[in-house]
Amino acid sequence: MTLYTNMPLELVLEGLNDEAETLQEVWANGVKMQVSPIAPGIGKIVRLLECSLDDYLNPNLTPGTIVNYHASPN
Repeated sequence: MTLYTNMPLELVLEGLNDEAETLQEVWANGVKMQVSPIAPGIGKIVRLLECSLDDYLNPNLTPGTIVNYHASPN
């Protein structure tokens, strides 16, 4: 892959070797989603996993929104 940029290489590769955050699959508001835990039972939505198409238009389910959840039994 070739990347043409006028940015310094240090900025382009910043965070490449950082440890990935832990994500949990949970159910909230009748939707299965991946969240980044903030506190016990509270997380920030990363992406929706199992939902209806209308849920993608719901502003309460957009990535970055804070939700209360119960961990799903994988």
